[in-house]
Amino acid sequence: MSKRMSLGTLLKPKQEQKLQEPEQYRVVLLNDDYTTMDFVVAVLMMVFHKDETEAQRIMLDVHKKGRGVVGIYPWDIATTKAEQVHSLARQAEFPLRCLVEKA
Repeated sequence: MSKRMSLGTLLKPKQEQKLQEPEQYRVVLLNDDYTTMDFVVAVLMMVFHKDETEAQRIMLDVHKKGRGVVGIYPWDIATTKAEQVHSLARQAEFPLRCLVEKA
């Protein structure tokens, strides 16, 4: 008869994992001399789901200050929303631009 040794399962000590919040980025609309205020409001409502009052406020910031912060999102969402803005602006033949900046 052969002897069989049983080895117990070796486990690594459990390490505590620290979850980090994803880095946040702000989406900023930039003013230009050609894009209409109505188009900016429509984009804010469609892409960023702002109500009309909030969209009007942001549009006025863009118009008066040259830029307006639309929202703060993780990188993937911020860049997707910026691309949606640029796509809608191209379709409507407006030069509306927006930036994605680290918050």
